Amino acid sequence: MTAPVRREHPRWGLAVLTLPVILVSMDFSVLYLAMPTITEALEPSATAELWVLDIYGFLIAGLLITMGNVGDRIGRRRILLAGAAVFGVASVLAAFAPSAGFLIAARALMGVGGATLLPSSLSLIANMFPDPGERGRAIGVWTAAFAGGAAVGPVIGGVLLHHFWWGSVFLINLPVLAVLFLAGPVLLPEFRAATTHRFDVAGVAFSLLGILPAVYAVKTIAAEGFSPTRLGVGIVGLVMLAVFLGWERRVDDPLLKLSLFGNPAFSAAVAAAFFGMFAQGGMAYLGNVYLQSVLGHDVLAAALAGLPMAVTVAVFSVGADRVKRLLGVRTALAAAVLLAGLGNLGFLFLSPGTPIAVFLATTALAGIGYGVQFALVSDVVVAAAPPEQSGAAAGTSETCFELGTAMGLAVLGSVATAVFLAGDHGRGFGDSLGETLHRAGDAGPAGQALAEAARSAWVDGLHVAAGVSGGVLVVLAAVVAIALRRLS
Repeated sequence: MTAPVRREHPRWGLAVLTLPVILVSMDFSVLYLAMPTITEALEPSATAELWVLDIYGFLIAGLLITMGNVGDRIGRRRILLAGAAVFGVASVLAAFAPSAGFLIAARALMGVGGATLLPSSLSLIANMFPDPGERGRAIGVWTAAFAGGAAVGPVIGGVLLHHFWWGSVFLINLPVLAVLFLAGPVLLPEFRAATTHRFDVAGVAFSLLGILPAVYAVKTIAAEGFSPTRLGVGIVGLVMLAVFLGWERRVDDPLLKLSLFGNPAFSAAVAAAFFGMFAQGGMAYLGNVYLQSVLGHDVLAAALAGLPMAVTVAVFSVGADRVKRLLGVRTALAAAVLLAGLGNLGFLFLSPGTPIAVFLATTALAGIGYGVQFALVSDVVVAAAPPEQSGAAAGTSETCFELGTAMGLAVLGSVATAVFLAGDHGRGFGDSLGETLHRAGDAGPAGQALAEAARSAWVDGLHVAAGVSGGVLVVLAAVVAIALRRLS
């Protein structure tokens, strides 16, 4: 059932396992800088823009636990490589997408492939590092790779876009996957579980039938206004989410073990995972729109402006264990969430004329918080769950990471869009800032005044989104401090 673990090169194997993790997380954020270019090439609506960004995350979140179970049945290394193949094919399709709808479909297929990569890579670490201390350090590296990939995605995307066309942000996946295909069979063990849980197929279906209609309603109402049909779709989504929760309480092998949420420490940790990625994903996307469309920087300058946050996330993810030893897990996690929240609230000081140094400082501050926060969540989640449910607990936290990113893009992006469209300029010239600026450029002398008004209105939307995300994290910091009061 289980192939011998190749203990002679476990660290090289760990290095190989970080490759798909970096790719999956990077592909959440690599499009943040590319969206203005994609918008110009494919002319998607504002709603379609957000679907391009977050359909990927929704499918990963919905299929993550199920794909982990598939890996247990057919082999974790096998599902890792099969998922990488799907991810690679979908990346090529996305790179040469002729329309926004085609790109959304390709991103969805990337989500299916990505859903196999995360659980298989994390579970293989347990096979390769049987010693608890080594395993803990290896998981820390895995978590840092995930957080670092999300942080460096915009930077890599900006550099590529400076030299190549927008499809290059997807083709960059191919050489990394080639290394995985060559090294994986040599350095990674195979593993199949002796027993596996039944598939909760209905749970997967109910969750997606709930999430996707609800998010569709939020996006379309924000971008196009209220209508009975859109409201009805949203109600259908909420009803299906209620059906999903009812089903999960009754089924023997649920997709989501609701009993785990009875532990306050566990609930606080997965909330930190969800809302942390919610805020980071949404505000990173809006921040890159601000840099390019409001301040007028090109993609390379915008990419360089993302370096402070990328560096602080990476450094403090790796150093989170030292912070924990210095402050204790409760204080470290609560302080990290608070710092991330204050960083998001720093976006309230941005305007069309603000020096870029303000943006750099506030994102660097947020990056410190996110780096420590994301690295500590897995520790708290696994420690809070009973030993026999540690796998389910880890799967739940991974799902919250993915779902949080997708929801942040959907909700915060829709909030900013709704505020922007509240002005006459938005409805008169287009349903996105990029389209409005393009049409204003063709409007002669009057276009400059219109463009300035559009940028100002879009920054108003940015402020509202920053207030929502930052406020949520500040409140969450207090909740974490209370919920983890029994932990040192």
